[in-house]
Amino acid sequence: FFTNKGRVYWRRAYEIPQASRQAKGKAIVNLLALAQDETIASFLQVPEFDDKHFVLMVTKNGVVKKTNLTAYSNPRQTGIHAIRLKDKDTLIDCKLTSGKDEIFLATQQGKAIRFNEKQARDMGRTASGVRGIRLAKKDEVIAAEIVDPKATILTVTSQGFGKRTKFQDYRLQSRGGKGIINTKVTAKNGYVVNVLAVSDQDEIIIVTAGSMVVRIPVNQIRTVGRNTQGVRVIKLK
Repeated sequence: FFTNKGRVYWRRAYEIPQASRQAKGKAIVNLLALAQDETIASFLQVPEFDDKHFVLMVTKNGVVKKTNLTAYSNPRQTGIHAIRLKDKDTLIDCKLTSGKDEIFLATQQGKAIRFNEKQARDMGRTASGVRGIRLAKKDEVIAAEIVDPKATILTVTSQGFGKRTKFQDYRLQSRGGKGIINTKVTAKNGYVVNVLAVSDQDEIIIVTAGSMVVRIPVNQIRTVGRNTQGVRVIKLK
């Protein structure tokens, strides 16, 4: 488990109780020794801590950091530092990579960048990372994905709109650039809340801030160009 403060904690899957859809679940403070104001930002499932995989971390301010998975192979009850954060930055997402993948970063105001992860060198646990995308004022990174040429990138916005776009529509750029348009952000469709790599066979579950849920097949959301708003995928109160 990676937290907004840049720390990492471990738990075996069987230690987390399985529950029904309506259940509240177990408070995370009963499972992890979190500090005050510390929240879970991302989690990864790892069968073993080998040296063939990397953890790619992404922060709100557009910083990326890549560390070999073996650096996190010694769990401690109180957690350890995963990344050193600067300037009131917070960790927002983590991905498990092969070292040869392409990375896709998406921002709240509808920008995105695609670059090769080789441009982010392997760093130690206490390093602070390098620039992944250069952000405009009041913008922030909200998600990261591993590029899959066979998949499409699904973008969902705060007013319940969604759209799919082919990864090929996003040209490969150098790490640290300003990126290109991912979706049109307007008062009608709202800001971007998440992006996800999906295929035609997938189904997605969308959850609102008020805990309402809708489940729809991905093929009901049409594939369109980058500079578009998308279609309504959930009706909000």
